[in-house]
Amino acid sequence: MSDARERLALIGAGPMGLAAAKLLSEHGIGFQGFELNGDVGGLWDIDGPRSTMYETAHLISSKRMTEFADFPMRDEVAEYPSHREMKRYFREFAERFDLYRHYRFGAEVLSCEPLGASGEGWRVTWRDKDGEHEAVFSGVLIANGTLSTPNMPRFEGEFTGELIHSAAYREPEQFKGKRVLVIGAGNSGCDIAVDAIHHGVSCDVSMRRGYYFVPKYVFGKPADTLGGAIKLPMALKRIVDGTILKWFVGDPQKYGFPKPDYKLYESHPVVNSLILYHAGHGDVRIRPDIERFEGRTVHFKDGTRAEYDMVLAATGYKLDYPFIDDSLLNWTGDAPHLYLNCMHPERDDLFVLGMVEASGLGWQGRHEQAEMVVRYIEGLRAGSSEAEALQKAKAGGFERATGGMEYIDLPRMAYYVDKATYRKAVGRWIRRLGGAKA
Repeated sequence: MSDARERLALIGAGPMGLAAAKLLSEHGIGFQGFELNGDVGGLWDIDGPRSTMYETAHLISSKRMTEFADFPMRDEVAEYPSHREMKRYFREFAERFDLYRHYRFGAEVLSCEPLGASGEGWRVTWRDKDGEHEAVFSGVLIANGTLSTPNMPRFEGEFTGELIHSAAYREPEQFKGKRVLVIGAGNSGCDIAVDAIHHGVSCDVSMRRGYYFVPKYVFGKPADTLGGAIKLPMALKRIVDGTILKWFVGDPQKYGFPKPDYKLYESHPVVNSLILYHAGHGDVRIRPDIERFEGRTVHFKDGTRAEYDMVLAATGYKLDYPFIDDSLLNWTGDAPHLYLNCMHPERDDLFVLGMVEASGLGWQGRHEQAEMVVRYIEGLRAGSSEAEALQKAKAGGFERATGGMEYIDLPRMAYYVDKATYRKAVGRWIRRLGGAKA
């Protein structure tokens, strides 16, 4: 790696890492990729050492609203592909754009340390089957994902049955012969609860707050493919979409689901058509938040209690970049505070890719984030005035691109953006930096 000082270090070969690798390669910017797993795909490779995938997992967005624009999914792939289809998709993507040669696989990055101020280089240390190694790079692009470190809540008392996080869930057979309590009713929680309904003795779901439920199909088409042609103000969009949800979903409260204490789109909706179906058939019981454990008995905050053999916490994940000091990432609250969720306000040699969530953003929206970063790096090296303008913009103070939305105060929403606002801002910089389109 004699030329490492002229190259960037790219950490991760999941969807975001692959998008960045493709763009870096296309723009002739040297880099070395590092991936802990033995192949590409990130969490979508269920066999990966830190994958949190489970056997029945599928995309919650449709393939046409999720795919990379320049690499469509095959026509024969289902509208809501399984994780195995996605694993194949990312491998084919890496092969199509000749990305494998840029990566060291089975390489765990242990530390990234700046050698000084921005532009003075980074020392990256990694471990593989041959031991520990280190090299100096011109900069670091972090794309290790956001869904690998479980957010496990603490509970009063002790549960003497089986207590696991959804990260440890792999297959429905884990529920066989068990009375199951799922904590949390987000997208994964509802998916897993449906598995428990079919394979366990019984299934209850404990919910701290209510959710808006969106069916996967509306008028026979994937729900996320509708409504994009006409742009509506958020207040009107809530009325229109809320009416449609009432038509197709009804009132979840009649099944025992708590009423959301926030407005539609202030949190990520649950895209699941089956949990309400089973609730209507009495196959699942909705419980309130947990007060304490006592052996195999769970006491709930409404004074009720029940016994379970397994408690599964589908309580999400927390951002984790264990190989770099938090102070270098400009953390504010539950997430790094970065310009357009990826650019450090002061350093021009450190980027966090993929730390962005928005309803309907898809991988193309994340590809655009990577394109902006790559064009910025290219522009800085060429002394571009537009790159200097972006440099000043990110150093001058900024707010997250929420579009005025007041997202609920949860760790998973700390890096949530409004899709239209975000893509407009990123697209504008892409054009200014020399890109043909947003």
